[in-house]
Amino acid sequence: MLSTTSQYALRAMTLLASRYRSAAVLGREIARETGIPANYLAKILVGLNKAGIVAATRGTRGGYSLTVSPDSITLDKIVAVFDRDIVNPCCLLGYGRPCSDENACTAHHAWKETREKLVHFLGSTTLHDISQGRPGQRNQLLASGALLQPE
Repeated sequence: MLSTTSQYALRAMTLLASRYRSAAVLGREIARETGIPANYLAKILVGLNKAGIVAATRGTRGGYSLTVSPDSITLDKIVAVFDRDIVNPCCLLGYGRPCSDENACTAHHAWKETREKLVHFLGSTTLHDISQGRPGQRNQLLASGALLQPE
């Protein structure tokens, strides 16, 4: 459902959320602990930094950290950096236009309910929820396609 980039971003952000009160985390440490290729991770972290979600600090105590508390970052904010069409009304068939009941593509009615559930999940689940492994959220994650499972 989500691109590999969004899945990796969620994985990296979950690690940063679990260490929110700690020192900044080195990129190579994030890559090692999450299994994300280092070069790919670097590009993801640049995107998250530009979006203002992650701060990058240079120097001896440098690394990456969240700019705000994990309980104030919903998953849709992260996914929107890489997969705008997932969190915006989009056409499943990729026609490049908003898909609505009034402007429906041939897949609209079959896709609408699933898309609404995904958008609701991403907008109502925070990094704190998934980094702490709250049972209800974990079950919701698994039911929605195991968004954070490695491919």
